[in-house]
Amino acid sequence: MYRAAIAKAGPKPMTTYTSDQRHHTAETSETMAQVRYEIDRIDRLLVEILAERQSFMDAAARIKGDRAIVHDRARIEDVVTKVKAACAKAGLSPAIAEPVWRTLIDRCIAYEYGSYDA
Repeated sequence: MYRAAIAKAGPKPMTTYTSDQRHHTAETSETMAQVRYEIDRIDRLLVEILAERQSFMDAAARIKGDRAIVHDRARIEDVVTKVKAACAKAGLSPAIAEPVWRTLIDRCIAYEYGSYDA
């Protein structure tokens, strides 16, 4: 149903991420309300970014054209390696990043399989 709605709507323009105004940094937050505001703001941005990533799963299914080549172990490890390398520069704990990305990849693969199983 979701993919049919996207197909009907046509191609989307390039993504520009929108956000509520940032009020605090981790260092300037003094209350849990301030922390929660910023986390909620970031979560809304993550939803937009993940929706864009998901759109490329549709493109991958269209381009691959064969369900048998959806799961690519070498590509999975390449993505995880790149993410872990980016962690130090961004200040993200690899202990958070790796399981999050492995779950994300797993769910994206399942989503892509859905293109063939529909």
